[in-house]
Amino acid sequence: MNVERLADHLEGWLREEVESAGCAGVVFGLSGGIDSATVAVLARRAFRDNHLALILPVHSDPRDAQDARLIVGEFGLRSREIVLDGVYDQFLAALGVEPPAPDAQPDVALANLKPRLRMATLYYWAARLGFLVVGTGNRSELSLGYFTKHGDGGVDLVPLGHLVKADVRELAIHLGIPQSIVAKPPSAGIWRGQTDEQELGFTYDALDEYLLAGTGEPELAAKVDALRRRNAHKLRTPKMPPPTPAA
Repeated sequence: MNVERLADHLEGWLREEVESAGCAGVVFGLSGGIDSATVAVLARRAFRDNHLALILPVHSDPRDAQDARLIVGEFGLRSREIVLDGVYDQFLAALGVEPPAPDAQPDVALANLKPRLRMATLYYWAARLGFLVVGTGNRSELSLGYFTKHGDGGVDLVPLGHLVKADVRELAIHLGIPQSIVAKPPSAGIWRGQTDEQELGFTYDALDEYLLAGTGEPELAAKVDALRRRNAHKLRTPKMPPPTPAA
């Protein structure tokens, strides 16, 4: 893979898409992980001044915000940090739900509120600034529907959408992303200690090989197929009934 050519292509694509939409720039969430860091640098290259990185912790691991700030400092990003802990707590109170105890089993319904609050925040700033929202999903995640519907899946542009995780790593290294972030275990950050590979039950390397070459253990194929079936609704527009037949 020619990563220099790829970086130039994605930078140009972002500019073309934003300009064709009649918008001025881009806003994106910066979680401190490799995908968001890669998107951040591409966005900074495409829009030197007209970009906004939002750091949006919601009862998150403090290291995530620290890593996000590292990217902001390394690449001179325009950024805002908005702590959504209180919003999340008030939302749970309005729902009549007690906040989960630190040692409780993960509650996916509650955890998915976090990326949905982030999505609402991103679109607020996009509307204020006349920007588009850039997502950080990659092909490995999107192929499984491994994202929160109307959360981190609620975006306008997905520049990494055709790249498997290994491609993203290679691109990140080319762009100068710090090694501490390149090597960080991928995580959606929706509960403390969560990692993608632990939750999925397989590694991204194994998934990438299955996606690119169609090879892998039968157990892996079964898990991937099950996730695709379960999450198929995330990858299509809302369904409508057919028109009423003529009498």
